[in-house]
Amino acid sequence: MGLANSGLPSRLSGKVRTMVWLQKFESRPAHILFTMKKLEILLKGETINVRKMRLSDAQNLYDNVKHKEVVKYTQAIPHPYPKDGAQKFIRSSFSNIKKNKAYELAIVLKESDKLIGIVSLLSVDMKNNNAELGYWLGKKHWGKGYVTQAVKLILDFGFNQLKLHRIYAKLFDKNIGSKKVLEKTGFKLEGTFKEHQYRHKKWQDVLRYGLLKKDYKLQ
Repeated sequence: MGLANSGLPSRLSGKVRTMVWLQKFESRPAHILFTMKKLEILLKGETINVRKMRLSDAQNLYDNVKHKEVVKYTQAIPHPYPKDGAQKFIRSSFSNIKKNKAYELAIVLKESDKLIGIVSLLSVDMKNNNAELGYWLGKKHWGKGYVTQAVKLILDFGFNQLKLHRIYAKLFDKNIGSKKVLEKTGFKLEGTFKEHQYRHKKWQDVLRYGLLKKDYKLQ
């Protein structure tokens, strides 16, 4: 599926200062390290971590996203995926994070730090404190609970660190797997947009899910 005013250190002045944020997640901390000149993100899950991408992730990114089944339900990822697309995407993610426009982060296996997918907060709205959730995962890693872990981690990051008020997601109505992930992580269906997007040579119904911070806290 494609599917804020965050208080980030852009406000720091003078000498470089470092802030470490620790947030509990299922008895494991999510570590977010900020400095004025550089932003590093590491969110620790049970069997996967979520972190800022590196240029060295390009080959693993390409190997996972090039399969038609992976992009079938995404709203914008092209197929075939261009050979140079991974590096371009990773470089653009650096700029987006620096500008606080989007957080496109790598889902990596805990044991190897190998990229297997992406989880994102997109279209970060600094005025209204909301963002769009997006994610995809390499096919051979489906069915292992990795996406649910990644979504929980980035929700924790979005609500507690970026201070978002609302996170929403859009997906095609036939994307049953993503429906289950969103409902499992507290999202509620807010509406259906009939034949809203032309993708894969046909009109697709798009579902809109949302989650408010106050409802996230109740989970």
